[in-house]
Amino acid sequence: MEPSRIEVMKHIGKEVDDLSLEFLNPIESNWQPADFLPDSGKENFFDELKELQDACKELPYDYLAVLVGDCITEEALPTYTSWLMTVEGIKQVEEPNSEWVKWVRWWSAEENRHGDLLNKYLYLSGRINMREMETSTQWLIADGFDIGTDDDPYRNFIYTSFQELATNISHRRTATLAKKFGNTHLSKICGKIASDEMRHAKAYKTFISKFFEVDPSEVMLAFEDMMRKKIVMPAHFLRETGEKIGEVFSHFSDSAQRLGVYTTIDYIEILESLLQEWKIEKVRELNAQAERARDYLLALPARLRRIADRTKIPELEYEFKWITR
Repeated sequence: MEPSRIEVMKHIGKEVDDLSLEFLNPIESNWQPADFLPDSGKENFFDELKELQDACKELPYDYLAVLVGDCITEEALPTYTSWLMTVEGIKQVEEPNSEWVKWVRWWSAEENRHGDLLNKYLYLSGRINMREMETSTQWLIADGFDIGTDDDPYRNFIYTSFQELATNISHRRTATLAKKFGNTHLSKICGKIASDEMRHAKAYKTFISKFFEVDPSEVMLAFEDMMRKKIVMPAHFLRETGEKIGEVFSHFSDSAQRLGVYTTIDYIEILESLLQEWKIEKVRELNAQAERARDYLLALPARLRRIADRTKIPELEYEFKWITR
């Protein structure tokens, strides 16, 4: 008999505290947004502010759009945290001090710094209509999201494994581009955030590896299901003032594609890396349905590459309300 999701979560939960020590940093020694921003309590604040704004003057339009979109995505953290607290096997009310509840809280606490830092930096840059950006953030939290995982821990952690890798790529590329545009300060900021995302990706990938050890067929079927649905970005409901839900996300995505910050090829390469990480080709003791799921997953990257070859990136810039030019 296959174990239930709750049984698997309890079994793996015994290791989560140790994994937290491996993949999360101690709070007291962790970096904080204030470490990277001008200190308003010091006499040289306005000199540092001018230096920051001068460095932002030459940032291209698409780059600013991507940075704002990344910031809004990070600031919608309350949605992601509340979603994970509903996952089967994570009982915040019944077991407030369980390993899994602590993991979600501590992961959220690390992630929370990302939006804080980007928000404050963009405010100081002088290039952003902050009210419009803040309105989009409020809409994204108010609208919530549906990532196709329900309350299944397998699907949720497959999703977070994929998504943390995607955000690592996005922040790492914005770091590289910032340096190219002569803004080494912003490059360091984006690089620090990217580093966090990679640690978190390693954690969620480890959770899935351990799930495969005890419930391989069900995890394989969950992986197949998520890839058939496609992994949607957490900001897929992104909108601006006066627009319908999700209308601005495609424009944000187009900007990212034009810059090469996050592309269709990146999506495919993340999938390939997960197939390798979880040793999908070598997983044993699968039932017949899971074997068919494995066949689908192993053939999927080549299929997606054929589609990607025919995909064209729109050249027309969208006029974002977020950016003051």
